[in-house]
Amino acid sequence: MSVSLPAPRILLLEDDPAIAGTVAFVFEREGWRVEQVLLVREADRLARADPPALAVLDVGLPDGNGLALCRAWRAGSEPRLRTLPVVMLTAQGEEMDRVLGLEAGADDYVAKPFSPRELVARVRALLRRAAWTPPPAAPAAMLELDGQRAWLGGRPLDLTRLELGLLQALWRAEGRIRSRSALLDEVWGPDCEASDRTVDTHVKTLRAKLRDARPDLDPIVTHRGLGYALELVSRTPPR
Repeated sequence: MSVSLPAPRILLLEDDPAIAGTVAFVFEREGWRVEQVLLVREADRLARADPPALAVLDVGLPDGNGLALCRAWRAGSEPRLRTLPVVMLTAQGEEMDRVLGLEAGADDYVAKPFSPRELVARVRALLRRAAWTPPPAAPAAMLELDGQRAWLGGRPLDLTRLELGLLQALWRAEGRIRSRSALLDEVWGPDCEASDRTVDTHVKTLRAKLRDARPDLDPIVTHRGLGYALELVSRTPPR
């Protein structure tokens, strides 16, 4: 006998009535439940009391910023908020807006004015990804880090200090995109005068070493114009 799953509940933080009405309409037409709020503090209160399946956050609100709210969730101690799928609504389509949203921990962004069909497609993809539980991976697919060393599939990786730092920075992001500037600050230091090309070069050599250990994996994914993300079959926590 099949069991019907409850409709996913989506938290919508948007203070523009026209936009909020349109988003709520297309979401409810998909069978999703929508809980719309106008203020950052109200969205935070509701999410902490009962985390939704997904949150859509506007950037500029009367009492704060959706980016700051997303960043607080990601840095907090509530596991369901640390992994809550988040879509940012930005007023502009500039690259910096996208980078800020992704660095705050958002999973995706949509720039205003946006197509409701595109927003629905992006939300549907995130809900599907969040609901999917991957099968247990074979031990050979695991990446292990202990601060000074790294292994992939049980094989030790011969990494330089910067390659190891880069791998750790990507690994800690849990599959989210890290921009080149963020990786430069974290791995090379904020005072380093290196360029984005430095990151690209080290990613290239790190990629080659990971492929030597597991030729069937290509774990570092390039997101053109945004940065890099680490996507592995399986992960183990730091020792």
